[in-house]
Amino acid sequence: MKTMKGPALFLGQFAGDVAPFDSWDGITRWASEKGYVGVQVPTWAGRLIDLKKAATSKDYCDEFAGVARRNGIEVTELSTHLQGQLVAVHPAYDEAFD
Repeated sequence: MKTMKGPALFLGQFAGDVAPFDSWDGITRWASEKGYVGVQVPTWAGRLIDLKKAATSKDYCDEFAGVARRNGIEVTELSTHLQGQLVAVHPAYDEAFD
């Protein structure tokens, strides 16, 4: 496909407590410096995105996308793996999925 762009990166595996992985500005700058042009945002990572605010504020969404663009990154999608799954969980994993 001639319109496909990349590479992109899922940030969920990197989001954490240590810079540059602890802020939206830092992690998008880091991803761009590593050569990525797009990111998939883990919506469970409150350090990176305020999902409730994104649902109610176009200004917040514009600023969120603007920070990424200033750092050379496009948001490719919002990942809702955790929010959207309904899982029948074995009791050994119940606490982790709660």
